Amino acid sequence: MLSNQLQNGMDRAKSMWSRLPDTDENEDDLVSFLKKNDGGGVESLDYEVIENYAYWDEQAQRGRLFVGYSVVVKWLYALFIGIGTGLAAVFINMAVENFAGWKFSLTFALIQKSYVAGFIVYLAINLGLVFSSVYIVTHFAPAAAGSGIPEIKGYLNGIDIHGVLFFRTLIGKIFGSIGSVGGGLALGKEGPLVHTGACIASLLGQGGSGKYHLNSRWLQVFKSDRDRRDLVTCGCAAGVAAAFRAPVGGVLFALEEVTSWWKSQLLWRVFFTSAVVAVVVRAAMGWCKSGKCGHFGSGGFIIWDISDGQEDYSFGELLPMTVIGVIGGLLGALFNQLTLYMTNWRRNHLHKKGNRVKIIEACLISVLTSIISFGLPLLRQCTPCPKSDPDLGNECPRPPGTYGNYVNFYCSKGNEYNDLATIFFNTQDDAIRNLFSAKTMHEFSAQSLLTFLVMFYTLAVVTFGTAVPAGQFVPGIMIGSTYGRLVGKFVVSFYKKPNIEEGTYALLGAASFLGGSMRMTVSLCVIMVEISNNLKFLPLIMLVLLMSKAVGDAFNEGLYEEQALLKGIPLLESRPKYQMRKITAKEACGKRVVSFPRVVKVADIVSILRSNRHNGFPVIDYSRNGETRVIGLMLRSYLLGLLQSKVDFQHSPLPSDPRGSMPTRHNFSEFVKPASSKGISIDDINLSSEDLEMYIDLLPFLNPSPYIVPEDMSLTKVYNLFRQLGLRHAFVVPRPANVVGLITRKDLLIEDSEDSDAMELQSTSVRARRRDRRIHTANGDVESPLLNGLLVNNTDG
Repeated sequence: MLSNQLQNGMDRAKSMWSRLPDTDENEDDLVSFLKKNDGGGVESLDYEVIENYAYWDEQAQRGRLFVGYSVVVKWLYALFIGIGTGLAAVFINMAVENFAGWKFSLTFALIQKSYVAGFIVYLAINLGLVFSSVYIVTHFAPAAAGSGIPEIKGYLNGIDIHGVLFFRTLIGKIFGSIGSVGGGLALGKEGPLVHTGACIASLLGQGGSGKYHLNSRWLQVFKSDRDRRDLVTCGCAAGVAAAFRAPVGGVLFALEEVTSWWKSQLLWRVFFTSAVVAVVVRAAMGWCKSGKCGHFGSGGFIIWDISDGQEDYSFGELLPMTVIGVIGGLLGALFNQLTLYMTNWRRNHLHKKGNRVKIIEACLISVLTSIISFGLPLLRQCTPCPKSDPDLGNECPRPPGTYGNYVNFYCSKGNEYNDLATIFFNTQDDAIRNLFSAKTMHEFSAQSLLTFLVMFYTLAVVTFGTAVPAGQFVPGIMIGSTYGRLVGKFVVSFYKKPNIEEGTYALLGAASFLGGSMRMTVSLCVIMVEISNNLKFLPLIMLVLLMSKAVGDAFNEGLYEEQALLKGIPLLESRPKYQMRKITAKEACGKRVVSFPRVVKVADIVSILRSNRHNGFPVIDYSRNGETRVIGLMLRSYLLGLLQSKVDFQHSPLPSDPRGSMPTRHNFSEFVKPASSKGISIDDINLSSEDLEMYIDLLPFLNPSPYIVPEDMSLTKVYNLFRQLGLRHAFVVPRPANVVGLITRKDLLIEDSEDSDAMELQSTSVRARRRDRRIHTANGDVESPLLNGLLVNNTDG
C-alpha cells in the first residue's frame, strides 16, 4: 500500500511539473496552474550550461578583456540593485510613516472633541488605504499578493512562476504595501520588501521592461537563468537589509532561507549589495532628520535600540527564557497551521468567486481591525502615570496629537495613560518599540498584554492570505514581544531584582515566535541582534531560537514551506525524503520517452511539441552498424527558436556539416527565454506547408553532455544531484558496458600560468586525452558509451 501511495504521489507531482504556462497573462491566482482551464503556471529554469556549438563559438570569441568586463558589470549590477532597493524601501517607509502620522494626528485632534468623530475618521482612512491596496493587487498585479518569499524561494530553487518578477508586480508590491501597512492591518512590509528587491534585480538583469518600453540595450548583458539567479539572490538580501537595517542579516537570510545554491563569488556581491543598501538608508534617514520628510525620521525604519537595557542575567533566568522558547515554538506552529487552513479555505471557496469578493473581504477585515484597535482601549481603565524621568524621555502622558509611550486615550484625568491604547492605537513599529523599551517597569498590565495577544494573534491569522501585500515579520515580533513581556512581568515579580528588564524578555519572545513560525536560526539571530543594537543578548537569542525551532519542527513545516506547498510550488528541500532511499531512478522516472532523430522533419517537431508539454527531448542517432546512440538533449526553447527563425531549414534529410554557417546565424542568447514573459509557444509560430516538409539537423543545437545517472541509482542521490547542481533534466541509462577512464581529485587541479594558452592539467592522463570538443562530437562513428542504449526516463520539466 505504501508503494502505491508513493507512486500516486509521484504521478501527481509529474503531472503538476509538466504543466507549462499557456494563455492569459493576467492570471487570477498564482495557484491557477493546478486547474486545467486556467492560465499561468510554473516552469523549471535552465541553470545548466548548454555546451553546444553556439556556446563554444561564443566562448572562443571571448578573451581576458571580456572576462574582466563581465566581472565589472556584475559588481555594477550589485551596486544598482542596492541603490534601487534602498530607495524603494525609503519610499515605502516614508509613505507609511506619513500616512500613519497624519491618521493618528488627525484622530487624536478629533477625539479631544468627539470620540465618535475621531473613530469615523480613523475608520475611513484605514478603509481607504486598504481598499487602494487590494484594488491594485486584484486589478493590476495579482502576483503582488502575499509576502512573495515562497515564490522567490521557488525561483531560486529552480522554479519560474509566471508573473512573479514582472514590472507591474514591482509597482503593485510597492504601492500595495503602503496601503495595507498604512491602513493598520496586522501585517508588515518586510516580506514584500524582499520581493521588491528580487523584482528590481530581475528587471535590471533583463535590461528593464519591454512591455512598458522602459528597457535599455546597454543593460541586457546577462540573459541566462544562472546569471539571473545570482542577481535575484542579491535582491533578496538587499530587501532584508533594507527592511531591518540589518546588512549582515540580509546576507545570512539569503544564504539560509531562500537560496538552494551558493558560491563564494556570489557571497561577496551579496555582501556588497547589502552594504550599499545600508549606506542608502542611512543617508536617507540623515537627510530626513531635519524634518523634510514629514512624520518620517523618528519611527521610520525598524531598529529598536535597547543598548541601555538589562546589563546582565543570572543563571536562574535561563529557565523562564527556555519557557519562552517553548511557547514560541507552540504558538508559531499553531500559527502556521491556522494560516494554512485559512488560506486553503480562501483559495478553494472564497476567492473562487472573483475579485469583488477579495475586495469586500479585505475591507471587512480593515473595518474589524479598526473597531478592535479603537474600541478595546475604550473599555480599559486608565493608569496613573509613573514619575517622569527627563533623562529617559518617557513623558507621561504624551501630549494630544502625538503617539508613543504612555498614550492618553479616553482618560478622565490629565496625568493618566491607557496601556492598551499604547500598543493597540499605535503604529506597529512604535508599539514594538514600547514593548522593547527599558526603564518602563509596570507600564503594561498583565490583563492588557493578554488581551492584546489574543486579539492581535487572531487578527494576524485572519489577515494572512488576503489579496494584499503582506509580510509576517513585524506581526510575529508583535505577538512574540507581547507574551515575552508577559513572562518578564512574572520574572520581575518572582526574582524581585532591580536589574531585570521586561523589555529583554519581550525581545526574546519576538525571536522565539519568529523561530517557531519561520524556522530560521542563524539569520534571524543576527537580524534580532542588529535591530536591537545589543550584542549581550546574543547567547539568549540563540537559546530561544534553538528551542522554538525544535518545538515547532515537531508539529509542522515552516511558514514559507507550508505556503509554498499550498501554492503548488514544487520545492526541492535541503533533505530528500527517507522513502527515496528504497526507490531507484528507473522506478521514479516515466516509462515513455519522447525522442527526436538527429535530422528531423519540421512537421514531426510541430506534432510532438503540440502533443505534449515536455521541455527536454533525447536526440538519437545511428552508427554505421545500425546501433542506436543517444547523442544529447534538445530543449523545447531551442526547438521553438529554430522553428521561428527558419534559417536552419534544409531540404535534405541527411546530416549537414556541423561546422558550416551555423555560428554566423545564431547567438547563444537567442535561445534564452525572457525573464518577464512566458516566451514563445508553438501556437505563436506560423509555418507554411512548404516549411513543414523541410528538415532540421539538431546536432549543432543540442546539449552533447547532459547529466546521466545509472538506472539503479537511488532516488536520494538523484535528488541531491538535482538540488546541488540546479538540474532540470537527467538521463536515466542502463549500466554502461565499459569505462573510458576514471577521474580523481588530482585530475581537477589546474596550473594557471600567465598565458591562458599554456594552462595545463596536472594529470598526464587527462592532458593526453584533451581534444577539440566539436570535432569529437561531429564524428558520427565515435562511441559515447555512457549514453549508449535506450533511455528509460521521461524528460518532463
